[in-house]
Amino acid sequence: MRLDFFDLQLFLNIVDTGSLTKGAERSAISLQAASERIKKLEQQFAVSLFTRHASGVKLTIAGQTFTEQAQLLIQQSNQLQQVMAAYTQGINSQITLWCNSSAQSEYLPFLLPQYLVENTNIQIDLKEAETTDIIQALDKGTAQLGLISSFFNSNHLQTLPFSDDPLVLICPLDHELKDKTQLQLAKVIHYPFVGLMQYHSLQQSIETQAKLLGCAIQYRLRLPNFSAIAQVVANGVGIAIVPKRAAKRLNSAYPLHQIELTGEWANRKLLLAAKNFDELPISYQHFSQFLLSKTSKSCI
Repeated sequence: MRLDFFDLQLFLNIVDTGSLTKGAERSAISLQAASERIKKLEQQFAVSLFTRHASGVKLTIAGQTFTEQAQLLIQQSNQLQQVMAAYTQGINSQITLWCNSSAQSEYLPFLLPQYLVENTNIQIDLKEAETTDIIQALDKGTAQLGLISSFFNSNHLQTLPFSDDPLVLICPLDHELKDKTQLQLAKVIHYPFVGLMQYHSLQQSIETQAKLLGCAIQYRLRLPNFSAIAQVVANGVGIAIVPKRAAKRLNSAYPLHQIELTGEWANRKLLLAAKNFDELPISYQHFSQFLLSKTSKSCI
């Protein structure tokens, strides 16, 4: 069964004017052509849509139902045209993705080029921020989409799993921990550490765990990124806690030994978060679907 949107609009014009003649005029066709089109509609559904009288037309019960559905279809057609106009006219859409440091350095550089190549009208603005700040921005509406750590409370937002993002301990190859494959934080808390700057959410979660143990981690040096940390650790300055994916990537450049950290806090996950995914602009929904199609339950 095929529907002609011109016929639907003609029908609605007749309903709106209460006259077949005026509806035809509004649709810029002859009265005879309008009458034939309405007759075909009625034949298609085997119902009468109007009752005719001297002063015009009146909807039947079937016609009232048809009116409601026709209005919905016309509205959806107009929305579709508006959405697709951005692509046919070459108009660019800009997406701002808020993300924590792990997502920014370890995941997105490998995913975003593919999306941008396939969607030439899209521009992506990455805004790196701490998870707590991203959650606050999403809650206030200043951010629409974010990648956050599961360590922090985001129950008031909608979240979907993006990737496992466990933490590991790294140390030099000649360190006394070099034979260990798995450890609790409590077993290494007394060693000198190298860490990120204090404002990083990863540092916040590590230091929260240390406080729960009644300890304070002693940092010999704080650095702005994982690459700098790996270089310093490889040179024997201390040990460090970093995302497993970062450790694996950096191991090719710096000789390091990785040790799995036990405990739920270290087995963290990256979540894609929004206040309401269904209310996001179409471009954001499309981008979210792409990210979720690339979700990984293990570090690559």
